[in-house]
Parts: sequence; structure tokens; C-alpha cells
Amino acid sequence: MKPIFSLLLILSLYTNAQELSIIPKPVESSVQKGKFTINAATVIVVTDEGLKPSVDFLNSYLKTYYGFSLKTAKQAKTNFIHLGIKVFIRPPDNDGYNMTVTPKNIEISGDTYAGTFHAIQSLIQLLPLQKKKVLDVQCCSVTDYPRLKYRGLHLDVGRHFMPVAFVKKYIDFIAQNKLNYFHWHLTEDQGWRIEIKKYPRLTEIGGWRNGTIIGRYPGKGNDNTKHGGYYTQEEIKDVVKYAADRYITVVPEIELPGHASAAIAAYPYLSCFPDESTIKYFPKSCTWSGDTTGKQVQQTWGVFSDVFCAGKDSTFDFLQDVLDEVIALFPSTYIHIGGDECPKDNWKRCPNCLLRMQRKGLKDAHELQSYFIQRIEKYINSKGRKIIGWDEILEGGLAPNATVMSWRGEEGGITAAKQNHDVIMTPGNPVYFDHSQSTNEDSVTIGGYNPIEKVYAYDPVPAVLSEEQGKHILGAQANVWTEYMDNGRKVEYMIFPRLAALSEVLWSQKDKKDWNSFEKRLSTQFKRYDFTKTNYSKAYFDLKQSVQPSTNNNGVIWKLEGKQKNMSVSYSSELQKGIKTIPFDITIKQSQTVAIKQSVNGKVVGSITQSFHFNKATAKNITITNQPGKSYPGDGAFTLVNGVQNEKGLAKSKEFLGFEGTDCKAVIDLEKTTEIKEVIAHVFEENGSWIYRPKSIEVFVSNDGLSYQSAGKSDMFIQVYPLRTVGVSFAPLQTRFVKVFIKNYGTIPAGNAGGGHPAWLFVDEIEVN
Repeated sequence: MKPIFSLLLILSLYTNAQELSIIPKPVESSVQKGKFTINAATVIVVTDEGLKPSVDFLNSYLKTYYGFSLKTAKQAKTNFIHLGIKVFIRPPDNDGYNMTVTPKNIEISGDTYAGTFHAIQSLIQLLPLQKKKVLDVQCCSVTDYPRLKYRGLHLDVGRHFMPVAFVKKYIDFIAQNKLNYFHWHLTEDQGWRIEIKKYPRLTEIGGWRNGTIIGRYPGKGNDNTKHGGYYTQEEIKDVVKYAADRYITVVPEIELPGHASAAIAAYPYLSCFPDESTIKYFPKSCTWSGDTTGKQVQQTWGVFSDVFCAGKDSTFDFLQDVLDEVIALFPSTYIHIGGDECPKDNWKRCPNCLLRMQRKGLKDAHELQSYFIQRIEKYINSKGRKIIGWDEILEGGLAPNATVMSWRGEEGGITAAKQNHDVIMTPGNPVYFDHSQSTNEDSVTIGGYNPIEKVYAYDPVPAVLSEEQGKHILGAQANVWTEYMDNGRKVEYMIFPRLAALSEVLWSQKDKKDWNSFEKRLSTQFKRYDFTKTNYSKAYFDLKQSVQPSTNNNGVIWKLEGKQKNMSVSYSSELQKGIKTIPFDITIKQSQTVAIKQSVNGKVVGSITQSFHFNKATAKNITITNQPGKSYPGDGAFTLVNGVQNEKGLAKSKEFLGFEGTDCKAVIDLEKTTEIKEVIAHVFEENGSWIYRPKSIEVFVSNDGLSYQSAGKSDMFIQVYPLRTVGVSFAPLQTRFVKVFIKNYGTIPAGNAGGGHPAWLFVDEIEVN
């Protein structure tokens, strides 16, 4: 018997060591021996009518993907799934659940109706990923509840309208990932998307624009195509109920006082200057389509100075009327009122606004914005609701009961939490899902770089807060801005698989997060995306590239790593060729272009072409005084001398060092006295993304690294927008050390995207010739 006992013990330990492929990771789970089989004869045992949404969701999923659904019954002896409610001892109001799968039945008990619904999402993830009539479910035990109360996903339908069918599909994505808030961004400069019966022109006029710029800002022309759409109040009610049946709260956003061009196009009196045409505020670098007279819906992206007038009571009458109809449609406690990116230049020259400031004793336009927000907040509070606003609502004094949504990093949220205000974290880095998730994007994005690894590593509760202050962090959400997403498939591509990482960040307990475990479960999730025909980014499988100096600084080492097993790479250039397996590296000692083909089991799955441009600074030691911003660190200082010159702008943002409001100061050691006659900096400009060309470049030289003298200064730029170079030429001289000072543009001018904020300086390479 002894050998048999040992074998049973080994099998038991193996079973317990297995991990259920559930995302987000449960608080506790264990795999048991055996399977439960779901077939057409299986019944759902349910006696509580309040559980009907969970029954309906499960049956809808089974019918859609397996071709059958289950009958319900009040009792059964075997082959059943029992749904119930049972209060467990764990954090209050946390919508947790317990699930036990045995060979005879599945038992699900939620703390709340929402808890039972979340259990259904876990059960769905245990179903096979092939269409069949008999579904084996692994026997197991799961105990689970969420870490954070607010778990959200945002969708901007102002820039590009999304039909109701896709909005419902989006809500299903939210539900399947155990999130519980849908932030619906309904009004923008480029379109007003919600029917307001008292003001029909909002959708008749404000819901449509005459054209849209082509490609990334400032665009390569205009498509001259009318774009728009809106949701009727009946459609809104339908979407709200659809979400409620999935235990998701819909938070509507009505932007104010900025991002108001569409409303002003419909009702010009809402502007400080009703007689000024919209074209006055339109960037000269962009292309307009159609009528240029009067107020129009905007056709490009960015921030515009034509905002709601803060000096007219008629503005507030209008907004209160709008909010009355919005509040009647949305039962959410929260109403999002925007409050971000509101240029003040019109207010500063508006007689009505200046008079308001004088009468109210407001010292500047920031305090006028605070007055605006607080007046709206008092009205919303009088209706029994609370406001959420972007972190700009902190400027000039925070409204008393406001919840802050911190998007410009975490600083605004930290400040608000320390003032005992509730906070929802949504920093651009890493939870803006409109940012690129690949360094080799094959479609236009707004830029940035938020790969799934960065999303997973995020913790919404900043370590700098005390335990008590940390309680004000309600949770977090990802934002999906749609400047470059004009259809649902592109939206899916941008949110998946990052949404899986976000769900684990927000739901799973902090001590349960484990990237290695997540990766294993993610591999199953990819198969589920394929099974459900969900469009998703393959960036996770990209070859990860880095360029590092060789040991003696006489060349660079191009390293490539990948996630896929059995991957081989064939490479060729003018100077070398070969075949290697991943991971591998190639030593580059002079200018050349290397072509890569990736193969898995003999099948080509991708290709890369990389050019290297050598000069006297390439691969040399370099130090920088100011460190780049966290969002754009490149591969450190060596990025500036690695021989790689950016050719695709923000599609390859990893090739830049980005400096927010600071200068780029670098010292390059050429290792020996060398004759030079020119220094060139490769920089980038995209004003719509807050990235400005530098003011100037100045070059200093030294033979000892201590005493420097200027070799020249220049502000002359060459090459075509957005990739530029700025250089200094001089008579040939002998030097070892080259100091390069590239001066940041400074503060972004009012009326532009990011007006009043520090400009970004992007540098990708410094040449010494």
C-alpha cells in the first residue's frame, strides 16, 4: 500500500498546485479532481428573481458560442448549476462570491446580486474554447471579492460616434472583466451625442461636423465627409438598463466649461463672442472643410479657446436645463462635468467675464473657473447627485463635495486625497488606452507607449499616502479617447489585451498580483479572444528590441527578445547575414540596414527592418543632466547615441527621450581628441500632443571635460514636420568632450492643446560629424 499512498499524495499535490485560468486572479482558488459536464439537460436552479440578469447573461453566452441554453428550475438533484445569495464574512459592500464545482453540480453564492454575476464571469472562463454540445468544467473551489470599489472603463463617443450596438458590446467587455463603471464621454468640440429635448439644435447642428482631418494631427488634408450621430433619450434609457443588468453604473460626462465647440455651434450665445467665426480658432496647420462662416463643429483635435462664457447667467441656465434632462436619464450618483483643458484667453477679454470677476472678488481666471465648477456642483448637489471632474478642477480651489479624476499623472489625485476628497486614478501613463501598446504600431495612434506590462505593474493607491488618505482612492479606470478610432474594431484592438491587465490591477488583492502567473493565464485569454472573434493587439508577441553599447564602445549591440516559443530569426544586411533563435543579439559596427524575418515552426510570423546610422558620437559614453519623463525614458541616455534615427514619429516613441518642461543637456565623451565640424540634434514636433521643437541648440567643447567653450548656437531647423533636425556647424576643431544644450520651448501658448502647460521636448539622436 505504501507506493499507492505515495502516488495518491503526489497526484493530490499536483492537483492543488494547478492554477485556474481566471482573470482577474481570485482571492483563493484550488483545483479539485474531476469534471462537471454542462449539456442541454443541465438546469439552472434559482429561486430568487433578482438573479435573473445572471441567468440571462450565462444563457446568452452559451447560446452565442455553443448553440444551446439551459432551462431554469426551483430544485434539482443532480446535473445543475445553483445560483444563490449568501452573506460571507469579508469586506462590506464588496460584491464577492464563492463558487464550488463538483462532478454533480456547480454551487455559486454571491454576497450580492452583483457578486453572483461576477461568479458567472469566472465560470465562463472555465468553459472550453471550442464549440461543442458537452462542456467539461474543471472541479474547483473559488473564493473571491474585489480590492477596489470603483473599477472603470471610459469611452469617448464625441470625437467619433459609436452606434448603440457597439456601446452594448463594450459594456459586455466591461462586465466580463469584472469592472463596474462605464464612463460615457458624450459631449466634445467635435460632436454633441445626447438628445436634449429642450435644445434640439444640440444634436441637429452640434451632432455633425463637415469633415475630419486625415491621419495624425495636424493631418494630411481633410476627408470632406460629414460625420456624426447621437443617442436618443430612449436609446440612452436602453443602454443604462443594459448596463444595470450587468451591475454596471453608467457615468455620463457633459464637458464644461471647455470642449464646448459643438454646443456653441448649435447655440452661439453660449460663447463669450457669438459673432466670432469658429475658423478663427482653427489651427492654420490643419485643413478645413465646407462653410467657414459663423459657429461650426470642430474638425480637428486639440483644445480651443471658444468655451462656455462664464460671465452670462444664460450659460448657467442652459447648463442647468441640460443637466436636468441628463439626471433624469442616468441614475448614477456621479455626474461627470469635465473641467479639463479650458483656455482662459477668451474670459480674459470678455466684458461679461471681467464684470463677473469684479463683482465676485475673483482675482484671476483660475478662480473664475473654480466659481464656474462650484456653481454647477451646487446645482447638481441640489438634485441629490455628486460631481466628478478632471484634476484641473483643483485650480483656483476645489469644489466642496467633488471627486477628482486624476489624469495628468497622480499628483492631482494625491493632492485631492490629502484634502480628504475622493479620487479616481486615471493617469495617462499607464492607463490611457488610446496610447500605443507596441513600438511598431501598424495604425495611427495618438502616441505614447503603454504596453500591457506597464498596465499590469500599476498600483492606483500611491505609496506616499497614509493609510487613512489612501481610503480616498476609490479606484481607477482606463480612458479610451477616439481621435484615431473611427470604428468598433479599432477600439477593441486598442483595449485588448490591456483590459485584462487592468481588471487584475483593480479587482485582485495586491498581494495576489504575479506577472508570471498572469502571463500563463493570459495565454488562455488570447485563445478566448480568438474563440469569441474579439479583435486584439498582438503587441505582446512583438520582438522586444533594445540597443546597447558594446563592451569597448566601438559599436552597438542590437538585442531582440520575444514571448513566442520556437521562434527563429533570419537576418541580413549589406554586411552580414545569418539565422538565430530568440533571444539573440547582433553587433553593429558601421552604418547598415538590417532586415529581420521571424518564423515559428517554419512559418513566417513577422518582419522588422532597422537602419543604423553611425557618426563620431555613436556608441560613445554619454551622460545627461536632466532625466527624461517617466513616459518617455527610451533606453536611457544611450538612446541619443545608439545610431537609431526615428523615422516613424510617435509610432516608435520608444526611440525618443522626452523632457517635460526641461532642457536636454548631454555630454558625449569621444574617448580621444577628435576633429569635428558639426553637431546635429534629431528632434520631433507634434503640437497637438504637446510636443514642441526646441528653441535652440548650443554646442560646447572641451579637451579635459572640465573647462568648456562655446562652438556655436543655432535655431535653424531643417527637414519636414514633424521630424526635424537642428544643428550647429563651425570651422573644424580638435576636441574630446562635446556638451550639447538643447533648450525646451517652454510654456505652450494659450489656445493650443495643453495651453499653459510645459511643452515636451523630444530628442532621439545627437550626431557629431
